[in-house]
Amino acid sequence: MRVMVFVKATEASEKETHSPEWMAQMMQAMGKFNDELRQAGILQMAEGLQPTSRSKRVGFNGSGRTVTDGPFVETKELVAGFWIWDVKDMDEAVAWVKRCPNPMSEPSEIEIRPFYEMADLRCEAEAVG
Repeated sequence: MRVMVFVKATEASEKETHSPEWMAQMMQAMGKFNDELRQAGILQMAEGLQPTSRSKRVGFNGSGRTVTDGPFVETKELVAGFWIWDVKDMDEAVAWVKRCPNPMSEPSEIEIRPFYEMADLRCEAEAVG
């Protein structure tokens, strides 16, 4: 089962106010954690994302398109980074997230979302048709 594991943004990550010392410690701890994931054969991809002050959103309304420049204000809805893991089930994914170092200097949240797999889509199509 493949899952995407989202590290949610915080005010500090969006404003880039973490101290260099804290960043160095967090990157070292996260590097060790990523090594453990790699050794376990779970890690497929891991990336951090730049703050939304450097991003854009494209809104769709019929054939119309609207471009909005960041930063975006609802920090709790933003993503600061992600992993793609291949785990046996959600319980295994949760167990790994519980071992993860806190990726932020303040309270934070990590979300786990499964990918649709082709077999899932075929089963859904068969159930409808």
